[in-house]
Amino acid sequence: MHPVSAEGINPVYLNGLIAEISPQVRVGDVEVVEAKTYGEEMVSTAGRVFLNVRYEAGAAADWPTRLVLKVARVDDAVMSPFYANEVAFYRKIRPGLRLEAPRCFGGDFDPSSNRFGLLLEDLSTRGARFPNVTKKVELAEVRALLDTVASLHAGFWESPRFSSDLAWVETHLAGGVATMMNEMAPAYIQHEIDTENFKRELVQRLRTTGPQLLAGVQAVQRHQATLPQTLLHGDTHIGNTYLLPGVRGGLLDWQLMVRGHAMHDVNYLITTSLSIADRRNNERELLSYYLDRLAANGVQTPLSFEQAWVEYRRTLVWGVYVGWLTTPVVNYGWEINVLNHLRLTTAYEDLETAKLVAQVL
Repeated sequence: MHPVSAEGINPVYLNGLIAEISPQVRVGDVEVVEAKTYGEEMVSTAGRVFLNVRYEAGAAADWPTRLVLKVARVDDAVMSPFYANEVAFYRKIRPGLRLEAPRCFGGDFDPSSNRFGLLLEDLSTRGARFPNVTKKVELAEVRALLDTVASLHAGFWESPRFSSDLAWVETHLAGGVATMMNEMAPAYIQHEIDTENFKRELVQRLRTTGPQLLAGVQAVQRHQATLPQTLLHGDTHIGNTYLLPGVRGGLLDWQLMVRGHAMHDVNYLITTSLSIADRRNNERELLSYYLDRLAANGVQTPLSFEQAWVEYRRTLVWGVYVGWLTTPVVNYGWEINVLNHLRLTTAYEDLETAKLVAQVL
């Protein structure tokens, strides 16, 4: 059974994860350096255990000796669609991607226990920085992250693979993650609205309610399912990214990977990355930059700026409702929660998202 903490992580367990990828590589010894579990802030849906490993003699020359093992929250069936989805991404899609995302050295999801193990590189060994809303993110860094997003989207833009080997990839309308978001998450979100004063009053400030926001999210997802589709990261808030020396950016935490409309990723990244003033002054230029990069990556029929601008503004309802109303303070701490809400709800007003959502209800 997969561990949910540092206990039980040993060479036998790690070799079981590694075997399906590289059976010739074997761990001889492992040291737990640090473990971060749910409730310690900066940990949302899964824990992380940082490991030093020593390999047995053999073909492990290019494998790092510092790894991170992602583990489940304790026997949490609610999160199981996220776990299954991320393991599927790393095992079935990540090996073929040529973009900045963590290397994976083994992964498995066990539906009988709702637990998983995902063995990834420790990005800190490459000098990665992990931004969040409390830290200044430069425009050049946002562009670097948009480079990665555009590369991802271009590789799967209207791909025929969604009808063949990638037919298993879920959408915002169907699949385990969609079921969880539409049938289970609303009760959690309403609990957050009812019990956290700042969330309740931010919703009141927008002159809306939890059920109205939910209806808007679902309407936008039905509408955007009729538009060009691609592979999305699905949860591109700035805290799910990393920055490398040389102004390069990568994407972490692929639990909400989905087939959907590109503006979902683009808006959520830009809106959470920048201060309110920086977003107001630069988001149109950044959207144009993304569209240029999409074309440079080979998309023959990208969206026009006018089309993209409307959907960019419309999809923001997801960021307000699912993105952060659903996130308890214990996940990331008070300041990160409040700042994300402030940025998202301010953009919701600035961009007249409510009017655009009403057009597709």
